[in-house]
Amino acid sequence: MALIKIRDYNPNYEDSILDGNPLHSFDLYTNADGKRVGSVQDILVDESGRLRYFVIDTGFWIFGKKVLLPMGLCRIDYTNGRVYASNLTEERVKELPRYDEDTTVDYAYEEKVRNIYRVPERRNTANQHDEYSYNHDDHDHDLFGLREEDHGILKLYEERLIADKNRQKVGEVAVGKTIETQRAEASVPVENERVVVERRTPAHPEKAVAPHETDFNQEEVARLEIHEETANIEKEAFVSEEVSVRKEVDRDVVTAQEKLRREKLDLDVEGRPTVEHKR
Repeated sequence: MALIKIRDYNPNYEDSILDGNPLHSFDLYTNADGKRVGSVQDILVDESGRLRYFVIDTGFWIFGKKVLLPMGLCRIDYTNGRVYASNLTEERVKELPRYDEDTTVDYAYEEKVRNIYRVPERRNTANQHDEYSYNHDDHDHDLFGLREEDHGILKLYEERLIADKNRQKVGEVAVGKTIETQRAEASVPVENERVVVERRTPAHPEKAVAPHETDFNQEEVARLEIHEETANIEKEAFVSEEVSVRKEVDRDVVTAQEKLRREKLDLDVEGRPTVEHKR
């Protein structure tokens, strides 16, 4: 299967692989004499995301020619933005097939590249493999094996305060009703009727009544209705008070102070080397 450009596999590769450094900020140097011989243009990975090649622009060696550099033959200096290549000579650059943006890096193309980087005694045995039996890590580990000391990153750590909060139950409030009793008094006026019979002597008892005014009738009766009021006291329920229950949040800010540690880069320089810092 053809290799792919790293940005097509992982768009965030500069943060996750290059520790935030832009890819084009890496210059290419040789391990032999420490001479700048070009710059890094791209990275090719396989279908599982393993780093296989740097695409390098050879600059002044062969102007405008881009070739592939196996990952196992380089050392990455993240601090200074440099890639140091081993076993890379001007003769090899001339022999390597040219790489262009539209180049398909399949098994056949890789074999041309690998045969130039392989040591002579391994070129014949490597040709015994085909596209389906070939494995980068098994057959050319020296070309593609990533060594931590060459591809690692010196990480500087610092402590930071992380503010967070936990929510926990500290209690609860239950609002209910209880019944209490008390003695009450209510008064209501009532009326009761009674019959009062008064007997009195006429003002002129000696005066005789005329015969025609006399009416002796034993059936004559005076009737009066007697009424009496009774008190009717009952209990009725009324709403005496309304209670609403809600929660209110009181906000406050809790401030804490701690001593934080931070690692700083310490360069131990002997002699008078030129040290270039890049961030």
